Amino acid sequence: MLAAFCFYISMIFSIFKITDHPVQPFFPVRVFNMSLYPDTLEKLPVTDQIVVRCRKGDVRAFHELYEAYSKAMYNICLRMTGHSSDAEDVLQEAFVQVFKNLEKLESDSSLTAWIKRIVVNHCLSYLRKKKVHWEEVGDTEAAAEAEIDEEEHALTVSMVKEAIRELPDGYRTVLNLYIFEEYSHREIAGLLGITESTVKTQFMRAKEKVRQLVKAKIK
Repeated sequence: MLAAFCFYISMIFSIFKITDHPVQPFFPVRVFNMSLYPDTLEKLPVTDQIVVRCRKGDVRAFHELYEAYSKAMYNICLRMTGHSSDAEDVLQEAFVQVFKNLEKLESDSSLTAWIKRIVVNHCLSYLRKKKVHWEEVGDTEAAAEAEIDEEEHALTVSMVKEAIRELPDGYRTVLNLYIFEEYSHREIAGLLGITESTVKTQFMRAKEKVRQLVKAKIK
C-alpha cells in the first residue's frame, strides 16, 4: 500500500494547500485503506502445503486459504465496485474460480498475484456489465490534461477517500488500478482494452475530479 500512502500525502502536501482545516494524522499506512479491513498480504501464513491440501479436496484447507486472503481481496472489490454488497458478491464469485482452478496454478507462480489477478478480472467483469465506458482520447488531449495547473486547497484524508468513492466508475477504476493495485498505465490499458494515452488521461481527470469534489466540500 506504499503507492496509496504516497498518493494521499501528495494530494495533501503537493496538490493542496494546508490551511486552518484540520488534517488527520497520516501514519500508520493502514489509515488510508478504504475499507473496514487492513491489507495484510505481506504477512500471510499461507504455504504451498495449503494449496496441496486444497487440491486434495481438504475442506479445512479451503477455509484457511479463504480466511488468509478474503479480507485483503474484499478491499480490492470494495474499491473497484464502490458498494459493499456488490463487493461481497464479486468476492464470492472470484473465490469460486480460485478454488476451481487451483490445479492450473504453476508451482513457481505467486499465489497472491494469481488470486489478485482473478479478483481484479471479476471486478472488471462486474463493471463491464454495468456498461462502464472509458472514453478514448488522442495523445494530444492526454498531454494537455497532464499539464493541468492544479490549485492548492485544504483537505483531510477522510475527504480524499470519500471523494474517490464518489468518482464515476470509469475514473475510479483507473485510479484504483494505478494507485492501489499498482498496475502500470500499460497494464491497465491491456486490462481495459483501451489505449495507454486514454488511461493516462482518465487518471489525470480522476485526480482533478477528486480535487474538485474536495474543494466543494470545504467551501
